[in-house]
Amino acid sequence: MNVFGPWLYWAIGVAVGFPASLVWLTEGHGALARRGSPLAPPVALARNYLLPLGALLVLLAKVAGVRGEDPTLRIIYTAFGVVLLVLLLSVLDVTFFQSAPKGSWRGRIPTIFVDVARFLLIGVGLALTLSHVWGARIGGLFTALGVTSVVIGLMLQNSVGQIVSGLFMLFEQPFRIGDWLSTPTARGRVVEVNWRAVHISTADGLQITPNSVLAGTSFTNVSRSSGAHRVSITTSFGVEDPPDRVCALLSRVATALPMRTTGAAPHSAALGAGQYRTAIEVDSPDEDSAAQATFLRWLWYASRREGLHLDGADDEFGTPERVADALRTVVAPALRLTESDQQALAPHARMVRYGVDEPLQHADQVPTAMTFLTDGSVRVTGTDPDFAGATLGQGAFLGITTLTRQSSQFDAHALEEVTAVVIDREHIEELVKTKPLLLQELGRMIDQRREAFANGGGPARSGPSPSTPRGRFT
Repeated sequence: MNVFGPWLYWAIGVAVGFPASLVWLTEGHGALARRGSPLAPPVALARNYLLPLGALLVLLAKVAGVRGEDPTLRIIYTAFGVVLLVLLLSVLDVTFFQSAPKGSWRGRIPTIFVDVARFLLIGVGLALTLSHVWGARIGGLFTALGVTSVVIGLMLQNSVGQIVSGLFMLFEQPFRIGDWLSTPTARGRVVEVNWRAVHISTADGLQITPNSVLAGTSFTNVSRSSGAHRVSITTSFGVEDPPDRVCALLSRVATALPMRTTGAAPHSAALGAGQYRTAIEVDSPDEDSAAQATFLRWLWYASRREGLHLDGADDEFGTPERVADALRTVVAPALRLTESDQQALAPHARMVRYGVDEPLQHADQVPTAMTFLTDGSVRVTGTDPDFAGATLGQGAFLGITTLTRQSSQFDAHALEEVTAVVIDREHIEELVKTKPLLLQELGRMIDQRREAFANGGGPARSGPSPSTPRGRFT
């Protein structure tokens, strides 16, 4: 008679297999963790829970001979089944979904569906465990759950309909978080998508659109549209304004926008009845609001400088009194003008204003006039990286190279609202013809500016001496 029953083999198997399996799983988990593999968590789960529970079951059922009806053994069986089910689901998720190629149908399945399927499988596993381990009758439970689901579905059919619409829309994935949508009620960026609604961040706030409403209407995914993204801006001018001049002004202002896509020229067209539309290409829909706001703000100043009537309004800022005062306080000290010189220039000088960040002068372009700053400040930058830039204030002037027909080497942008006096080239030329010393001084300042730029310095600056006009020349 063999005194050593089958339990001995089970005991030896546990004594040898458990430590060996523990060491093997530990080494495997360490290697996977170092590589950042998604299989590391399932291996850790098997090592920490599944392997000890399995060894304990073998010891109790096969070695100690504990009967299957024992509550302790049933609890351990239940825990082992739950851990085994979770492990299988984790491995399936890692190998089937997380490793799916980008753009494949596996990669396009929303995670919410994976979570729902996981919970359903866990529920089925728990039901089978209750049936086989505890002997529970689950048929009646499933029947009760089915009837309850039908009742709840009828009571909450609107909410359920939104949830179902949301699930179908998530599965199709016509948009993702961060995409820009244009719907009949909102235009903005998608910031959240859940079972019930889509949250769209718009200029007016957060727009909550139910999934059932969005699924039942047409909308445009602006982020996935082919070609460049364009923002269209409609403006109104006086009917007496020449359309070609207005279109040229609109295109010129749009070209100067910093958020415009480089190399994409804007397009302006007259719609009739004083209406105009300007299409501007920007890098992304995020720039829509900023581009439109900056364009309309700069257009307000530019239209008044051009004598055009934006929204039918007249500009009454450049009064003769303001022009005369600016000539006396700013232009006369800079150019050493007599009172008669000021009176001669008054009909040809005009007051202009620039908005914040608006360009007053572009590098590599020949200025057509001289601009004298009467209020506000201007930032001057150059194409040379060694030139850190300079700030010009009241009394400074721009466009001195208009006399020599040379292109400027500096860009000038308004740091705040700037008021200036502009005198066209031909009137400045008439003035310097009668003042040889002034013409000589201006020529000297042009040479100083060119030399300072070549040495990485800023625009030439003159000191308040009797023979030198006051201000900076660029």
